[in-house]
Amino acid sequence: MLWTGGKDCALAMHMSMQAGVCIDCLVTFAPTNARFRSHPLHIMQSQTNAIGRPWQRMEIVEPYFDSYRQALARLRDERGIGCVVTGDIAEVDGHPNWIRQCAEGLGIDVATPLWGMDRAEMLDALVSESFVAVITAVKLSALDSAWIGRQIDRRTADELLDLQESRGVDACGENGEFHTMVVNAPFFARGVDLAIAGTVSEGERAYAKYVEPDCLQR
Repeated sequence: MLWTGGKDCALAMHMSMQAGVCIDCLVTFAPTNARFRSHPLHIMQSQTNAIGRPWQRMEIVEPYFDSYRQALARLRDERGIGCVVTGDIAEVDGHPNWIRQCAEGLGIDVATPLWGMDRAEMLDALVSESFVAVITAVKLSALDSAWIGRQIDRRTADELLDLQESRGVDACGENGEFHTMVVNAPFFARGVDLAIAGTVSEGERAYAKYVEPDCLQR
């Protein structure tokens, strides 16, 4: 499972497991010294501990296409992986699926269980299946910083769908309108900490500001 910690990969993993797919491990592709503002690595660590699957961070360097192919080949050769699952929903800015392009000719299937799924259906699945997904970053031209920290519950889903209808905001954030982190899901053994201590704006984006991991209360 290609893991970012957000709602899409979590829902894709849930749907795959319901279909009988065996998830061997979770994999995060990350540049050297990555500092993910929307999907913090320390929260991913807590998520994967709660899920109970091995988590492998794989370093990606330029040129990225070659580096992704090498990483996918390593998964094939070292772990015997024959298929990777992604939470991709659709083409972004007209570009085809990146992982599928990188995997071409490597003998690895790419499963995209959310591909082409209706946005209202996706949000309904998250709510009805009791996912706890929290908005951790927004594009300020689409949503203001008050959205950060909101859980995607029924009310939030309805508001996002209204914004999609009235302003063209993708209700699932596929164009970068917002990002999420999942703090509980049907396949989590327990919930995880997501201690937000405010927000910080950088250019056209705003992000959650987190309590440092060593200060979290256990």
